Amino acid sequence: MKRRGFLGGALALGATPAAARPVMAEHNAPLPMLSPPITDGRGRDLTLADFRGRTVLLNIWATWCAPCRDEMPTLDRLQAKLGGPEFHVLALSIDRGGFDTVRAFYSDIGIQHLALYASDQLRAMMALGVVGLPTTLLVSAEGREVARKVGPADWDSPAVISQIKHVISKG
Repeated sequence: MKRRGFLGGALALGATPAAARPVMAEHNAPLPMLSPPITDGRGRDLTLADFRGRTVLLNIWATWCAPCRDEMPTLDRLQAKLGGPEFHVLALSIDRGGFDTVRAFYSDIGIQHLALYASDQLRAMMALGVVGLPTTLLVSAEGREVARKVGPADWDSPAVISQIKHVISKG
């Protein structure tokens, strides 16, 4: 095979339209998960088990993380569009400043649909296997990790919504 033919074929394989590729890499089989202790904005202690029965987009973020700050409005719009009995965006802050820092940030950028959730930074990162921020996990209604993305995304894009609806429909 000539080099030019090989390179052309390799380039063609990589030229899949971005819209056709899933935003989050799905696992071959759902993975079991650990849960860090989570506190909600009302001071209740929760774990991921409290969200069973709903597909959850779990986003681990902090206000000091610039890419996290940029993607928060898209998470807010996703929750407004899909949030309900079958789906929930759980934006889990690992800020050391706690809820006051997160509330101020939500107010500054106009977040209206995301509930407040926080966890200890080290415990959350260790339990969820976080290596960088933001990290987002798609969690099945059974509480298993079905997909993961490290880095920011446009969470209210048609590709993400399609992927989430597919996971919801699988039960």
